Amino acid sequence: MASSVLWARQRAREAGVTPASDGTCAALRLLAATADAKSVVEIGTGTGVSGVHLLQGMRPDGVLTTVDPEPELQQFARQAFQAAGFAPNRARLIAGRALDVLPRLADGGYDLVFADGDPWESVEVFAESLRLLRSGGLVCFAGVFAEGRTVDPAVHRGEVLKLRELLRAVKESPALLPALLPVGDGLLCAVKR
Repeated sequence: MASSVLWARQRAREAGVTPASDGTCAALRLLAATADAKSVVEIGTGTGVSGVHLLQGMRPDGVLTTVDPEPELQQFARQAFQAAGFAPNRARLIAGRALDVLPRLADGGYDLVFADGDPWESVEVFAESLRLLRSGGLVCFAGVFAEGRTVDPAVHRGEVLKLRELLRAVKESPALLPALLPVGDGLLCAVKR
């Protein structure tokens, strides 16, 4: 697995994409294993770095549905999954915008939703995630610290305001038990009650 992740990280650098950090990936692998995840949705396939870790934590019969608007990146992810030893039927790669694809996925059919996509869509992706998750399922958002800008009251950029709105929505939702993990650039996680 290590060589496939290194390969995927190199493809990410070449493509100008920032993959999930080692700490974020380790947390995702742990969360997928803890949830005994059979069905996971990943928003933001990238080159497959986080997907390899999610698959490693999932049940052996689990399927990762991963969504990204860049089919070229998904080809790299497919190669990374294969190099890590996962059968082709373990990952379903869907090219498209998250907000176009997520409404077509089954209500309550997923154990974990991991979002590492466009921060501008984070609040809408959060709403879709609640619909997709089974009771006891997890939703996780990467990059919520925005390199420290989310906690800086002087920052009023649109992307940061969207992330603050997401943090507030998760914190105030009676349907969730949230935690903010200090891994990578911040991993916001919540369990659906």
